[in-house]
Amino acid sequence: MDAAPVDEAAALSAAACLFRSLGDPTRLSIIRHLLLGEHRVVDLTAHLGLAQSSVSAALACLRDCGVATSRPRGRASLWSLTAPEQVLEVLAAAERLLAATGDAVVLCPTYGAAANR
Repeated sequence: MDAAPVDEAAALSAAACLFRSLGDPTRLSIIRHLLLGEHRVVDLTAHLGLAQSSVSAALACLRDCGVATSRPRGRASLWSLTAPEQVLEVLAAAERLLAATGDAVVLCPTYGAAANR
């Protein structure tokens, strides 16, 4: 039986959307903390030194992209990653790619550190 044809444009678009969801330092910091286990917003704000509004907005983005989820616990919500093993694999691959390229992306005029100023 032949496999269903892959809509390459749709697959590339989905991958780009995923990378954009991961492409923010605040969201990456939150993801790193969620890799350690569930956290409340108040815990994340304390650990990361960020405003509650920033953490909530980042979590909403991660939830909307399917990367994070929450469950109620009393009056708070506990946040976790929907697929922590796969997220860890992506981050590990990114670290290997950064090492292989000598962190050249930091110098990129379009996406590097200077472009974000």
